[in-house]
Amino acid sequence: MSGGRLAIGTIAVSLAMFMNVLDSSIANVAIPTISGDLGVSVDEGTWVITIFAAANAVSIPLTGWLTQRFGQVRLFVASILLFVFASWLCGIAPNLPMLLAARILQGAVAGPLAPLSQALLLGAWPRQKSSSALALWSMTALVGPIAGPSLGGWITYDYNWSWIFYINIPVGFFAAAVTWLVFRDRESASRRLPIDTVGLVLLVIWVASLQIMLDKGKDLDWFNSPVVVALGIVALVGFAFFLVWELTEKNPIVDLRLFTQRNFAGGTIAISVAYGMFFGTLVLLPQWMQGYLGYRAIDSGLATAPLGIFAIVLTPVMGR
Repeated sequence: MSGGRLAIGTIAVSLAMFMNVLDSSIANVAIPTISGDLGVSVDEGTWVITIFAAANAVSIPLTGWLTQRFGQVRLFVASILLFVFASWLCGIAPNLPMLLAARILQGAVAGPLAPLSQALLLGAWPRQKSSSALALWSMTALVGPIAGPSLGGWITYDYNWSWIFYINIPVGFFAAAVTWLVFRDRESASRRLPIDTVGLVLLVIWVASLQIMLDKGKDLDWFNSPVVVALGIVALVGFAFFLVWELTEKNPIVDLRLFTQRNFAGGTIAISVAYGMFFGTLVLLPQWMQGYLGYRAIDSGLATAPLGIFAIVLTPVMGR
C-alpha cells in the first residue's frame, strides 16, 4: 500500500485511535458537572471513569483471541461502530446507572482499538518505514489525552456534558467507513477457536477487582476498609488461578508464554509504568484543580494540556 491510499488509511486508523484515547480523558474534567446534573455525589460520579477503565482493562487482553476468530479489519470496524453506539447511549443517559452501563460497553469495545490500530498501520506501511508508522501512532495516542481535558472543559462549560460523547459519532462513522474501504482487501485470516471460558471468567474477576480497588482505595481509606481488603484478596487469588490455568490451557484466552521473551516482557513493563504515570496525572490533576483550587472545567483542562507537549514534539524524532 502506498500513496494517497496509504495516507487516507493512516488518517482513518489514527482518528479511531484518537477517539479512543480522547474518551479516556475527556470525561475527567466533566465529572463534577455530570454528577451535579445526575443528582449524585462527585465520588459516585467518578465511577464513570472507573467503570470505563475496568471494562477496557478486561477487553484489551482478549484482542488476540478475537482477532484470530473474526479477523483484524472486521473486528476493528465493528469495535468503532459499537463505540459510536455506546457514545450515543452515554450522551442520552438520564441517570447514573444507565450512564455506567453505557460506559461499560464503551470501555469493552474500545479495548481492541489500540492494539489493532497499531497492527493495521504496521501491516500497511513498508517494513523499512515501520518506525515512522509507530511514531505516528504514538503521536496520536498522546494528542488525545492532552486535548481531552481542554476539549472536555470547553464543551462542559459552554455547551452540555452530553456533547463530550456525541462528538465521537461523526468521527467514528468516518473512521469506520474509510477503514473498511481501504483495508478490507487486507483482512487477516480467521479460524474457529474454542472459547477459554474459565480463563475469561478468571480474567474478568481479577482485573476488575484490581481496577476497582485501585480506583476506589483512596475514597475507602485503603486497607482500613473491608471492601478494599476483599477486592485485594479476590484480585490476588483470581490472578494466581488465572496464571496456573492459562499456562496449562491448550488454547488460552491470553498467551502468557509471550512473557518468556525478555524483550517483550521488558517492553511491556516499561510501557505500562510510563503510561500509568502519564494517564494517572491526567486523571487526577483536573479533579484536584476543580475540587480544591476552584478552577472551572475549561481552566483545569487548559492547565493540564501542557503535560504532553514535549512528548508530541519529540515523538516524530523517534521515527528517524
